[in-house]
Amino acid sequence: MTSGHGAHDSLSFDHDDRRAIYEYLDRRGATPVEEVRDDLGVDPRGFKHHVAILKRDDYVEEVDGRLRVAFEGGEEVEFTDDGFEFSIRPARESDLAGLVGVIRSVAEEGTLIEAETVADVVDHEEVLLRHDEIESRMFFVACVDGEVVGWVHLNAPELEKLSHTAELTVGVLEEYRSHGIGSHLLQRGLEWANANGYGKIYQSAPATNEAAIDFLSEQGWETEAVREDHYRIDGEYVDEVMMAVYL
Repeated sequence: MTSGHGAHDSLSFDHDDRRAIYEYLDRRGATPVEEVRDDLGVDPRGFKHHVAILKRDDYVEEVDGRLRVAFEGGEEVEFTDDGFEFSIRPARESDLAGLVGVIRSVAEEGTLIEAETVADVVDHEEVLLRHDEIESRMFFVACVDGEVVGWVHLNAPELEKLSHTAELTVGVLEEYRSHGIGSHLLQRGLEWANANGYGKIYQSAPATNEAAIDFLSEQGWETEAVREDHYRIDGEYVDEVMMAVYL
């Protein structure tokens, strides 16, 4: 199963209760099985059957007694950089608070404007991963000693004319940079995007964020356009550099 451009493209359900269960989990994130059943008021016997079919078709999965939308993001991978150890894995709903904190911390530097919007959206919705008729959203996180220190996020519209594109943000807490975490996060995100049928990945950054622009350029990204005076940072107007990479 792949999210985004895989088995869920049509989101076709042959029973209203199955659609209701899926849409509930898409809104709420990982939720105890009994809570889903009780909130939706589905007959217990019918609910058990519908969940079994949704699991069979890779629409939902059960982890530690909680149901959630099924996302195939691969396994956790461990890395070592000159004795420094970290891992990268698909985000879990339990990462939400820590991940939002990391995103906001990096965004406060004023160099990742789009990241602020990402943090606001997931904090408001209280759901990390999403796949519905409107958008698909995927996160991978970098962890040190079990704590989130970086992320890569892909957001893709489900509109047919844009369904080949996805917007990416990536960031690492300042204290954990220079260990290759950002490069590995970027690679993991692009691998997922490629496996799910996305052909163009894009990102925007203020022209003042030379480190991010240089980093993406070194990874093969190209500048597609520059919007003059698009941002206002610390009272100064700053150009927006729009970059993209084709997979």
